[in-house]
Amino acid sequence: MSKVSSLVRVGLIAAGLVALGAASASAASPDAKPAAARSCFFITQWRGWKAPAPDVLYLGVNQRDVYKVQLSGGSPELQWPDAHLISRTRGSDSVCDALDLDLSVADNGGFREALIAKSIVKLTPAEVAAIPRKFNPN
Repeated sequence: MSKVSSLVRVGLIAAGLVALGAASASAASPDAKPAAARSCFFITQWRGWKAPAPDVLYLGVNQRDVYKVQLSGGSPELQWPDAHLISRTRGSDSVCDALDLDLSVADNGGFREALIAKSIVKLTPAEVAAIPRKFNPN
């Protein structure tokens, strides 16, 4: 066996052992949490929104569901009485992840500011019940 083929073989074995070790470490980790169930909705099911803070949106979906959107930076304009939330759809009209949201806020004067969603989470019925009435989007 040549030195080159021997080195390639040793390299492949080492790479396989590293991959096997990484896979078994992540599977055996007691701190590993199960993946959260993915919850999606269609833009057409979105009924309203409220902003309790410049970097948080509550989206009312259907009649009872509420999704909390955490914004990167946010905008104080979200809390202005004449603010309009604009959502652009590109491709699919389903929202399953923060990357599916293309949001901006605008006022009646034509000013428009882009918003970046960091995360979106469907709230439990108990979490929805804990939202103050003036911030509940449903």
